[in-house]
Amino acid sequence: MECNQNEKSEMKNNADVNEEGAKKMTARERVIAALNFSKPDRAPRDLWVLPYIEIFHKEKLDRVLEKYPGDIEKANVNALAAEEKLERLSKIGAYTDDWGSVWQVAELGVIGEVKEPALPDWSKLDKYQPPWDLIKNRDIDYINRTCEKSNKFMISDISARPFERIQFVRGSENVYLDLAYDSKEFRRLLEMIHEFFLKDVSNWANSNVDAVFLMDDWGGNDSLLISPAMWRTMFKPLYKEYCDIIHKAGKYVFYHVDGFIEPIFGDLIEVGMDAINSQLFCMDIESLAEQYKGKVTFWGEIDRQRILSFGTPDEVRQAVQRVRNALDDGTGGVIAQCEWGTNDPQENIEAVLEAWL
Repeated sequence: MECNQNEKSEMKNNADVNEEGAKKMTARERVIAALNFSKPDRAPRDLWVLPYIEIFHKEKLDRVLEKYPGDIEKANVNALAAEEKLERLSKIGAYTDDWGSVWQVAELGVIGEVKEPALPDWSKLDKYQPPWDLIKNRDIDYINRTCEKSNKFMISDISARPFERIQFVRGSENVYLDLAYDSKEFRRLLEMIHEFFLKDVSNWANSNVDAVFLMDDWGGNDSLLISPAMWRTMFKPLYKEYCDIIHKAGKYVFYHVDGFIEPIFGDLIEVGMDAINSQLFCMDIESLAEQYKGKVTFWGEIDRQRILSFGTPDEVRQAVQRVRNALDDGTGGVIAQCEWGTNDPQENIEAVLEAWL
């Protein structure tokens, strides 16, 4: 019996339909196939959502995820972690993070920014300590049970982010001066933060997650925030240590970084990043493909500065097609990721997910 046009359209958009007729993979199998360039049945999906959408547009989000279920899931540290985060960001005001810095939420559903860093000067450095209890009290059994129950590819909560964390603790302006003067106090604090993240990464790597999630934002719209030489001297070795721990445990490394990072993209692959989530549209996508296609999995993304917020669905589909033309040859190495921001129309998010089919 022939399908009518509506039924054909529904089948085309169904996440579980494989147009080549091959055996359908589980979400975990699909992501691993993409990472290993072993021909996933389709590009894995990963929709990131700002808290604003979860708080104020939950019904829309549920409808999109029902139509386009994701293949990657974050392993929360306990049953209440996600709810507590949304509760904190559902009201305007200040809160103090686990490292002692005060954040100000000025817009509902947006994480805010540090207004009072924990160490604005060095007078309290001698007594300062990272929040070791976060690691000590982590419920690994809960994390492992969550992973065992899911057929999705499970990644850790955000772990090592040394450059961002030292900015949260010191304040960004102070950190750039610290980098310029390379003071012994700065080196001491960075080593303290690195020591914390080594233990944090090891803790996650010894759980049942499939990948450990690292991040740092290194770029502006058209340049790195520090020189490539300084980055390679001061921060590249830290990432190498994190990646070595994760790979030794048999896990993958997933890394998020914002901004223009072309000068260090190859370095990130060299230290061991398996999947990189970057702002491709801040860079030359075709040049990145020429240099690095087949060497790393491109974990998104689609332009969230302009196209997702202000473009039409057709322009969104064209943006996805540009990424696919450059990077997607069907063997893997791509993940269909995008971020649903505060001002992004639902139809544009659906256009991304549809275009990847």
